[in-house]
Amino acid sequence: MSKKAKNQVAAGGKNSVQMIARNKKALHDFFVEDTYEAGLVLTGTEVKSLRMGRASLSEAWVEIDRGEAWLQHAHIPMYINGTWTNHTPLRKRKLLLHRREIEKLDSQSQAKGYTIVPLELYFSKGRVKTKIALARGKQEWDKRQSLREQQDKREAQRVMKDWNRRG
Repeated sequence: MSKKAKNQVAAGGKNSVQMIARNKKALHDFFVEDTYEAGLVLTGTEVKSLRMGRASLSEAWVEIDRGEAWLQHAHIPMYINGTWTNHTPLRKRKLLLHRREIEKLDSQSQAKGYTIVPLELYFSKGRVKTKIALARGKQEWDKRQSLREQQDKREAQRVMKDWNRRG
């Protein structure tokens, strides 16, 4: 078996998606309008650190500067076995998107209350990808209402589960 085939088997197949990090805070703080998948420009030690499943998107955002999209404040910790070639954990990282997508995101994010946030960081076919979203900020009462809806949905599922067991 070739080395490439072994890596694909170890990764869970040819077309598998391996989740690295999720930004749960973004789903709590924002209404997601539109989502995009973008590649990331990374150094070798960043990829090795991500393969260990270590990353945080909780304080990250996306900024568009001079026609390029940049992932800001995403925390990828230093690689443990790295040397002087190690990366800085909070550096800005370039996102790989089509020009039309960047222009569309830029024009839509200029509207009041809209921003671009990363939702997920994952491996897809051996490449690091991020799912970004055009999102509108929630007010405090929106957050309470969303939380109440989730609790009501959870309670309804619990009641249905109990009812199905008895019947």
